[in-house]
Amino acid sequence: MTPPETRNLEALEHLADAHRRILDEIRKVIVGQDEVIEELLMALLANGHCLLVGVPGLAKTLLISSLAQILDLRFSRIQFTPDLMPSDITGTEILEEDRATGRRVFKFIHGPVFANVVLADEINRTPPKTQAALLQAMQERQVTAAGQTFDLEPPFFVLATQNPIEQEGTYPLPEAQLDRFMFNVRVGYPSQAEEVAIVTRTTGGENPVLRQVLSGADIGRFQELVRRIPASPFVVEYAVRLARATRPGSKEATVEAVNQNVSWGAGPRASQYLILGAKSWAALHGSYAPSCEDVRRVARPVLRHRIFRSFSAEAEGVSTEDLIDTLLASVPETVAAS
Repeated sequence: MTPPETRNLEALEHLADAHRRILDEIRKVIVGQDEVIEELLMALLANGHCLLVGVPGLAKTLLISSLAQILDLRFSRIQFTPDLMPSDITGTEILEEDRATGRRVFKFIHGPVFANVVLADEINRTPPKTQAALLQAMQERQVTAAGQTFDLEPPFFVLATQNPIEQEGTYPLPEAQLDRFMFNVRVGYPSQAEEVAIVTRTTGGENPVLRQVLSGADIGRFQELVRRIPASPFVVEYAVRLARATRPGSKEATVEAVNQNVSWGAGPRASQYLILGAKSWAALHGSYAPSCEDVRRVARPVLRHRIFRSFSAEAEGVSTEDLIDTLLASVPETVAAS
């Protein structure tokens, strides 16, 4: 019988190979955005969700739908609008006549949330009641409707988008709901060379065909693999100290910039996602254990929506990214023995 360690190493090799093939397929339709793609894959392997922040026209929808196609997952897109109702997401009951008996019965029709990959486009354009319907599904992987509870088929991966420059008529997500997202992914403008390649590719006659690389069952096995990857106490303690250093007024907040500019820091979920993200990054690149460097790699997407600046910091132009950079430079990997 093959030892568990050997099976894990073989699975890691399979995942690293699949990672390369996924990138090759996505690059048929997406130019650049390598960091965004990596963060989406990390969140998927960690069984988390992503909030993508970027201006319109940066191929966010194309990227997500292409990823679902490559992974052979059912994809659903919900355009969030001010008049969207919770039942438009979860589903609704309809009155239907049973042809055999002639009786009328209620039948539940599944909504678009019953998919593997759900794109919540402009999630901040719908009222909190409707936002909460999706966020419940994200947290519990279940939908309660018409007095019944329905399980969502794994893998279940929500990617919500927000436009950072158009805030009129929006309903910003509360802090507790933002915390449901594993990563806050920044989607930036392409470089000039990338934009030239985008225009050349999209204005020609090329129509690339994407090939399936993994199935939903494969994703489930790799999610279990990520959980099995061991993280040393040294790395876990570093991740916890990094998260605790964001909390102003605590004894762990030794970075003065935090005490001066932060009104509320990251909670325990940040520590969990720092480790899960580091495990995912290590697994994607064929490593059997995450390092402190892997924790630092995922710190920005994990922390940027969990650190809330004070009014004075906003007025003085101190950005969340600046604060995270200061934290990463200031929090040591080890603590000197007292």
